[in-house]
Amino acid sequence: MKLDLKLYRGYVNNEELIVFGHLFKSWAPDKFSIEKRGIKHAHAILHKFRIKPLENFEVKLKFKELEVTTKTQEDGYFRFTIPYKADLEPGWHEYEVTCKMYEFGMIEKGELLKPYPGKLAIISDIDDTFLISHSNSFFKKLYVMLSKNINKRKVFDDVVKHYTRLSHSGQDGKAKNSFFFVSSSEWNLYDFIEEFASMHELPKAVIKLKKIKTGLRDFVRSGRGNHDHKFIKIKDIISFYPHLQYVLLGDDSQHDPYLYERICKTFPMNIKAVYIRQTSSKQNGKVQKVMANLNSMNVTTCYFRDSEKAIHHSEREKII
Repeated sequence: MKLDLKLYRGYVNNEELIVFGHLFKSWAPDKFSIEKRGIKHAHAILHKFRIKPLENFEVKLKFKELEVTTKTQEDGYFRFTIPYKADLEPGWHEYEVTCKMYEFGMIEKGELLKPYPGKLAIISDIDDTFLISHSNSFFKKLYVMLSKNINKRKVFDDVVKHYTRLSHSGQDGKAKNSFFFVSSSEWNLYDFIEEFASMHELPKAVIKLKKIKTGLRDFVRSGRGNHDHKFIKIKDIISFYPHLQYVLLGDDSQHDPYLYERICKTFPMNIKAVYIRQTSSKQNGKVQKVMANLNSMNVTTCYFRDSEKAIHHSEREKII
Protein backbone atom coordinates (compact mmCIF):
# COMPACT_ATOMS: atom_id res chain seq x y z
CA MET A 1 0.00 0.00 0.00
CA LYS A 2 1.30 3.44 -0.93
CA LEU A 3 0.80 6.65 1.03
CA ASP A 4 -0.56 9.98 -0.10
CA LEU A 5 0.53 12.80 2.20
CA LYS A 6 -1.15 16.14 1.53
CA LEU A 7 0.11 19.32 3.20
CA TYR A 8 -1.70 22.64 3.33
CA ARG A 9 -0.35 26.14 3.91
CA GLY A 10 0.12 26.78 7.61
CA TYR A 11 0.57 29.95 9.60
CA VAL A 12 2.40 31.31 12.62
CA ASN A 13 2.29 34.31 14.96
CA ASN A 14 4.71 35.40 17.67
CA GLU A 15 3.67 32.62 20.05
CA GLU A 16 2.27 29.67 18.11
CA LEU A 17 2.69 27.70 14.89
CA ILE A 18 -0.07 25.77 13.09
CA VAL A 19 0.48 23.19 10.34
CA PHE A 20 -2.11 20.72 9.06
CA GLY A 21 -2.72 18.12 6.37
CA HIS A 22 -4.18 14.70 5.50
CA LEU A 23 -2.81 11.17 5.08
CA PHE A 24 -4.54 8.70 2.71
CA LYS A 25 -3.98 5.48 0.90
CA SER A 26 -2.61 6.65 -2.43
CA TRP A 27 -5.17 7.72 -5.03
CA ALA A 28 -2.65 7.62 -7.90
CA PRO A 29 -2.78 7.33 -10.86
CA ASP A 30 -6.07 9.27 -10.88
CA LYS A 31 -4.72 12.45 -9.34
CA PHE A 32 -6.10 15.71 -10.58
CA SER A 33 -4.07 17.13 -13.45
CA ILE A 34 -4.51 20.21 -15.59
CA GLU A 35 -3.83 18.10 -18.70
CA LYS A 36 -6.89 15.92 -18.18
CA ARG A 37 -9.97 16.66 -20.24
CA GLY A 38 -13.48 15.33 -20.68
CA ILE A 39 -14.23 12.02 -19.02
CA LYS A 40 -10.67 11.72 -17.65
CA HIS A 41 -11.06 15.02 -15.82
CA ALA A 42 -14.51 14.05 -14.49
CA HIS A 43 -13.11 10.71 -13.29
CA ALA A 44 -10.22 12.44 -11.50
CA ILE A 45 -12.61 14.82 -9.71
CA LEU A 46 -14.93 11.98 -8.68
CA HIS A 47 -11.94 9.93 -7.53
CA LYS A 48 -11.06 12.72 -5.09
CA PHE A 49 -14.23 11.79 -3.19
CA ARG A 50 -13.37 8.07 -3.01
CA ILE A 51 -10.29 8.45 -0.84
CA LYS A 52 -9.40 6.16 2.06
CA PRO A 53 -8.05 8.08 5.08
CA LEU A 54 -5.40 6.54 7.30
CA GLU A 55 -6.16 6.85 11.01
CA ASN A 56 -3.68 6.94 13.90
CA PHE A 57 -0.55 6.97 11.73
CA GLU A 58 2.50 8.82 12.97
CA VAL A 59 3.60 12.02 11.20
CA LYS A 60 6.59 14.19 12.06
CA LEU A 61 6.94 17.95 11.55
CA LYS A 62 10.31 19.57 10.95
CA PHE A 63 10.59 23.36 10.92
CA LYS A 64 13.88 25.19 11.54
CA GLU A 65 15.19 23.65 14.78
CA LEU A 66 11.76 22.25 15.68
CA GLU A 67 10.85 18.54 15.45
CA VAL A 68 7.44 17.35 16.70
CA THR A 69 5.51 14.11 16.19
CA THR A 70 1.75 13.51 16.28
CA LYS A 71 -0.76 11.01 14.82
CA THR A 72 -3.56 11.31 12.30
CA GLN A 73 -7.20 11.53 13.34
CA GLU A 74 -10.10 9.32 12.20
CA ASP A 75 -10.45 11.07 8.83
CA GLY A 76 -6.70 11.10 8.15
CA TYR A 77 -6.44 14.74 9.24
CA PHE A 78 -3.52 15.90 11.34
CA ARG A 79 -2.80 19.25 12.91
CA PHE A 80 0.26 20.53 14.73
CA THR A 81 -0.48 23.38 17.13
CA ILE A 82 2.92 24.18 18.61
CA PRO A 83 4.23 26.92 20.94
CA TYR A 84 6.74 28.87 18.86
CA LYS A 85 8.41 32.12 19.95
CA ALA A 86 11.54 32.19 17.78
CA ASP A 87 12.15 35.26 15.64
CA LEU A 88 10.81 34.76 12.13
CA GLU A 89 10.82 37.13 9.18
CA PRO A 90 7.43 38.01 7.67
CA GLY A 91 6.49 36.05 4.57
CA TRP A 92 6.38 32.39 3.53
CA HIS A 93 8.62 29.73 5.08
CA GLU A 94 9.15 26.08 4.14
CA TYR A 95 8.40 23.21 6.51
CA GLU A 96 8.60 19.43 6.13
CA VAL A 97 6.37 16.55 7.22
CA THR A 98 7.46 12.90 7.09
CA CYS A 99 5.61 9.65 7.71
CA LYS A 100 6.48 5.97 7.42
CA MET A 101 4.48 2.77 7.22
CA TYR A 102 6.17 -0.62 6.92
CA GLU A 103 8.72 -0.23 4.11
CA PHE A 104 7.06 2.87 2.69
CA GLY A 105 8.02 6.38 3.72
CA MET A 106 7.18 9.87 2.49
CA ILE A 107 8.63 13.33 2.82
CA GLU A 108 6.58 16.33 1.72
CA LYS A 109 7.37 20.03 1.91
CA GLY A 110 4.82 22.74 2.61
CA GLU A 111 4.75 26.45 3.40
CA LEU A 112 3.58 28.51 6.32
CA LEU A 113 2.88 32.23 6.59
CA LYS A 114 4.14 34.82 9.03
CA PRO A 115 1.91 37.81 8.17
CA TYR A 116 3.43 40.82 6.52
CA PRO A 117 3.68 44.08 8.45
CA GLY A 118 0.66 45.49 6.61
CA LYS A 119 -2.26 46.64 8.69
CA LEU A 120 -4.83 44.54 6.87
CA ALA A 121 -5.58 40.88 6.29
CA ILE A 122 -7.98 39.76 3.58
CA ILE A 123 -10.41 36.86 4.09
CA SER A 124 -12.19 35.78 0.91
CA ASP A 125 -14.73 33.15 -0.05
CA ILE A 126 -13.97 31.25 -3.28
CA ASP A 127 -17.03 30.03 -5.22
CA ASP A 128 -18.80 32.93 -6.95
CA THR A 129 -16.60 35.42 -5.12
CA PHE A 130 -13.64 35.10 -7.47
CA LEU A 131 -14.22 31.69 -9.13
CA ILE A 132 -17.37 31.56 -11.30
CA SER A 133 -19.13 28.46 -9.93
CA HIS A 134 -22.93 28.92 -10.29
CA SER A 135 -23.50 28.00 -6.65
CA ASN A 136 -27.14 29.09 -6.80
CA SER A 137 -27.79 26.45 -9.51
CA PHE A 138 -27.16 22.99 -8.06
CA PHE A 139 -26.98 21.00 -11.30
CA LYS A 140 -25.07 23.65 -13.24
CA LYS A 141 -22.42 23.83 -10.52
CA LEU A 142 -21.89 20.05 -10.63
CA TYR A 143 -21.82 20.04 -14.43
CA VAL A 144 -19.20 22.79 -14.58
CA MET A 145 -17.06 21.10 -11.91
CA LEU A 146 -17.05 17.79 -13.78
CA SER A 147 -16.77 19.08 -17.33
CA LYS A 148 -14.24 21.90 -17.06
CA ASN A 149 -10.67 21.66 -15.86
CA ILE A 150 -9.09 24.72 -14.22
CA ASN A 151 -7.74 26.06 -17.53
CA LYS A 152 -11.37 26.28 -18.70
CA ARG A 153 -12.78 27.82 -15.53
CA LYS A 154 -13.12 31.60 -15.25
CA VAL A 155 -12.65 34.36 -12.72
CA PHE A 156 -14.81 37.47 -12.68
CA ASP A 157 -13.59 40.47 -14.66
CA ASP A 158 -11.15 42.67 -12.71
CA VAL A 159 -11.21 40.44 -9.63
CA VAL A 160 -7.49 39.67 -9.98
CA LYS A 161 -6.77 43.38 -10.28
CA HIS A 162 -8.76 44.06 -7.10
CA TYR A 163 -7.13 41.25 -5.11
CA THR A 164 -3.64 42.18 -6.29
CA ARG A 165 -4.13 45.74 -5.12
CA LEU A 166 -5.61 44.53 -1.83
CA SER A 167 -2.49 42.46 -1.23
CA HIS A 168 -0.29 45.57 -1.36
CA SER A 169 -0.33 48.57 0.92
CA GLY A 170 1.76 51.72 0.83
CA GLN A 171 3.14 53.62 -2.13
CA ASP A 172 6.39 51.66 -2.19
CA GLY A 173 4.45 48.56 -3.21
CA LYS A 174 6.55 46.42 -0.85
CA ALA A 175 4.44 46.06 2.27
CA LYS A 176 1.87 43.31 1.79
CA ASN A 177 -1.43 42.30 3.32
CA SER A 178 -1.92 38.59 4.02
CA PHE A 179 -4.68 36.58 2.29
CA PHE A 180 -6.86 33.76 3.58
CA PHE A 181 -9.33 31.82 1.39
CA VAL A 182 -12.13 30.23 3.45
CA SER A 183 -14.70 28.13 1.61
CA SER A 184 -17.44 25.52 2.01
CA SER A 185 -15.69 23.39 -0.58
CA GLU A 186 -14.11 20.27 0.92
CA TRP A 187 -10.40 19.54 1.40
CA ASN A 188 -10.80 17.06 -1.48
CA LEU A 189 -10.69 20.04 -3.87
CA TYR A 190 -7.60 21.72 -2.40
CA ASP A 191 -5.36 20.94 -5.39
CA PHE A 192 -7.95 22.34 -7.79
CA ILE A 193 -8.30 25.59 -5.83
CA GLU A 194 -4.57 26.04 -5.25
CA GLU A 195 -3.70 25.54 -8.94
CA PHE A 196 -6.57 27.71 -10.14
CA ALA A 197 -5.53 30.60 -7.88
CA SER A 198 -1.90 30.24 -8.99
CA MET A 199 -2.83 30.09 -12.68
CA HIS A 200 -4.75 33.36 -12.42
CA GLU A 201 -2.00 34.98 -10.32
CA LEU A 202 -4.23 35.61 -7.34
CA PRO A 203 -2.34 36.44 -4.12
CA LYS A 204 -0.86 33.41 -2.37
CA ALA A 205 -3.21 32.55 0.48
CA VAL A 206 -3.67 30.25 3.41
CA ILE A 207 -6.62 28.07 2.31
CA LYS A 208 -9.16 26.75 4.83
CA LEU A 209 -11.76 24.27 3.58
CA LYS A 210 -14.48 21.95 4.88
CA LYS A 211 -14.06 18.49 6.43
CA ILE A 212 -12.80 15.88 3.97
CA LYS A 213 -15.38 13.67 2.23
CA THR A 214 -14.88 10.00 1.46
CA GLY A 215 -17.73 8.92 -0.81
CA LEU A 216 -19.44 9.76 -4.09
CA ARG A 217 -22.66 10.65 -2.25
CA ASP A 218 -20.68 13.40 -0.55
CA PHE A 219 -19.58 14.73 -3.93
CA VAL A 220 -23.19 15.47 -4.87
CA ARG A 221 -23.50 17.57 -1.71
CA SER A 222 -20.15 19.31 -2.23
CA GLY A 223 -20.13 22.90 -0.97
CA ARG A 224 -23.62 22.60 0.51
CA GLY A 225 -25.05 22.04 3.97
CA ASN A 226 -24.13 23.77 7.20
CA HIS A 227 -21.72 26.71 6.90
CA ASP A 228 -20.87 27.07 10.60
CA HIS A 229 -17.41 25.67 9.87
CA LYS A 230 -16.66 28.89 7.95
CA PHE A 231 -17.62 30.98 10.96
CA ILE A 232 -15.35 28.88 13.17
CA LYS A 233 -12.41 29.08 10.74
CA ILE A 234 -12.74 32.85 10.27
CA LYS A 235 -13.09 33.32 14.03
CA ASP A 236 -9.93 31.28 14.55
CA ILE A 237 -7.96 33.40 12.04
CA ILE A 238 -9.02 36.70 13.61
CA SER A 239 -8.37 35.37 17.12
CA PHE A 240 -4.91 34.21 16.01
CA TYR A 241 -4.05 37.67 14.62
CA PRO A 242 -6.13 40.05 16.78
CA HIS A 243 -3.91 43.06 16.03
CA LEU A 244 -4.94 43.11 12.35
CA GLN A 245 -7.90 44.78 10.65
CA TYR A 246 -9.78 42.56 8.21
CA VAL A 247 -11.50 42.93 4.86
CA LEU A 248 -14.10 40.21 4.18
CA LEU A 249 -15.11 39.28 0.62
CA GLY A 250 -18.00 37.00 -0.31
CA ASP A 251 -21.11 36.72 -2.47
CA ASP A 252 -24.87 36.58 -2.09
CA SER A 253 -25.43 33.10 -3.58
CA GLN A 254 -25.47 31.38 -0.18
CA HIS A 255 -24.75 32.52 3.39
CA ASP A 256 -21.78 34.90 3.27
CA PRO A 257 -23.65 38.12 4.17
CA TYR A 258 -25.21 36.59 7.29
CA LEU A 259 -21.99 34.83 8.25
CA TYR A 260 -20.01 38.06 7.94
CA GLU A 261 -22.63 39.91 9.98
CA ARG A 262 -22.03 37.40 12.80
CA ILE A 263 -18.28 37.92 12.48
CA CYS A 264 -18.66 41.71 12.69
CA LYS A 265 -20.81 41.37 15.81
CA THR A 266 -18.26 39.00 17.37
CA PHE A 267 -15.23 41.20 16.54
CA PRO A 268 -16.60 44.76 16.65
CA MET A 269 -13.12 46.34 16.42
CA ASN A 270 -11.47 44.15 13.79
CA ILE A 271 -13.56 44.35 10.60
CA LYS A 272 -12.82 47.31 8.34
CA ALA A 273 -14.91 46.39 5.28
CA VAL A 274 -17.29 43.78 3.87
CA TYR A 275 -17.62 43.18 0.12
CA ILE A 276 -20.49 41.07 -1.25
CA ARG A 277 -20.72 40.15 -4.93
CA GLN A 278 -24.19 40.23 -6.50
CA THR A 279 -24.69 36.94 -8.37
CA SER A 280 -28.13 37.49 -9.91
CA SER A 281 -29.78 40.24 -11.96
CA LYS A 282 -31.17 42.03 -8.88
CA GLN A 283 -29.80 42.79 -5.46
CA ASN A 284 -31.21 40.72 -2.62
CA GLY A 285 -33.36 42.78 -0.24
CA LYS A 286 -32.29 40.75 2.80
CA VAL A 287 -28.65 41.26 1.90
CA GLN A 288 -29.22 45.00 1.51
CA LYS A 289 -30.58 45.08 5.07
CA VAL A 290 -27.53 43.21 6.35
CA MET A 291 -25.22 45.69 4.64
CA ALA A 292 -27.14 48.63 6.11
CA ASN A 293 -26.83 47.06 9.56
CA LEU A 294 -23.07 46.64 9.07
CA ASN A 295 -22.81 50.31 8.11
CA SER A 296 -24.51 51.19 11.40
CA MET A 297 -21.70 49.26 13.13
CA ASN A 298 -19.06 51.42 11.42
CA VAL A 299 -18.12 48.71 8.93
CA THR A 300 -17.87 50.07 5.39
CA THR A 301 -19.64 47.89 2.83
CA CYS A 302 -19.90 47.38 -0.91
CA TYR A 303 -22.62 45.29 -2.58
CA PHE A 304 -21.38 45.01 -6.16
CA ARG A 305 -22.01 43.24 -9.45
CA ASP A 306 -18.70 44.14 -11.11
CA SER A 307 -15.30 44.20 -9.44
CA GLU A 308 -14.64 47.64 -10.91
CA LYS A 309 -17.20 49.04 -8.44
CA ALA A 310 -15.43 47.23 -5.59
CA ILE A 311 -12.09 48.69 -6.70
CA HIS A 312 -13.49 52.22 -6.71
CA HIS A 313 -14.94 51.65 -3.24
CA SER A 314 -11.56 50.37 -1.96
CA GLU A 315 -9.85 53.45 -3.38
CA ARG A 316 -12.42 55.80 -1.86
CA GLU A 317 -12.08 54.16 1.55
CA LYS A 318 -8.25 54.18 1.27
CA ILE A 319 -8.13 50.39 1.56
CA ILE A 320 -6.00 50.32 -1.58
